[in-house]
Amino acid sequence: MKSAWMLVAGLCFALMSAVVKVASEWFSGVELVFYRSLFAFVLIALPMLVWRRRAGFVNFAGHLAGEHLAKHLQRGLVGFLALVMFFYALGNLPMSMAVTLNYASPLFLALLMPWQLNERPTMWQLAAVGLGFCGMLLLLRPWEVPVADLWAGVIGLLSGVMAAFAYINVRKLGRLHEPEWRTVFWFAVVCLVGAGVLSTLQGWHGVNQDNVLWLLLLGALATAGQLAMTRAYRTGRTALVASFAFSAVLFSTLFDKLIFKESLPLQAWLGMLVIVAAGVWAAQLSFNGGQE
Repeated sequence: MKSAWMLVAGLCFALMSAVVKVASEWFSGVELVFYRSLFAFVLIALPMLVWRRRAGFVNFAGHLAGEHLAKHLQRGLVGFLALVMFFYALGNLPMSMAVTLNYASPLFLALLMPWQLNERPTMWQLAAVGLGFCGMLLLLRPWEVPVADLWAGVIGLLSGVMAAFAYINVRKLGRLHEPEWRTVFWFAVVCLVGAGVLSTLQGWHGVNQDNVLWLLLLGALATAGQLAMTRAYRTGRTALVASFAFSAVLFSTLFDKLIFKESLPLQAWLGMLVIVAAGVWAAQLSFNGGQE
């Protein structure tokens, strides 16, 4: 089944999250964003760029920038912020929590669409959002968790908000008939420059034989996940693919228990279940015209 490529992507992204959590012992979240983006740039963005140039562009620089460079940079910026926040959350929270909060983006998308895309949400979509926020309260438990953990949880939640903004920007670029290669290229460039500058300001950590394998795994898994996700959305049923995306939460939960031996209270598990259910519901409504 073509939509099942999203399950492959979910597994790759869950393994990537585990690698980020392990690599956080040596590197900051911003550095990990840099190395992830460098790998993607070399393996995806750069080959696409070379291929497009060989296709016969006359004014290559002009075609590279296009007519909507500012919108590409905006999409790159919100995507970069989403990655930085997500990697920070992975380094400071149980992996299953960080991944669940990041995958709450369909809920924020339902709230942001009226403002950004003039797509009025239905009552069912608002109900899904309300259910999802109830799950977030159960997962974060602001009435009992330490301030440091709560702060990391808020950052994880904001990564979902930024991911929703990134998706909206991609949809806007699609409506402008911008080619996918240009979106991929500028996203990689913004992430490389942004993460490079921030890492330089805060100081780089050394790469050595103990940690270089984790950086290579990070880049390989992120790239494989991106390719599998792209194939799923291109060839599968969109609503089904969007639902399969939440497999990353399931895989992350399993790895959290098996690898990191994390133990969460019953309220947190219930909150994760509610968020995933609400997210799947919201995704189904978004891709089915908001109808039940």
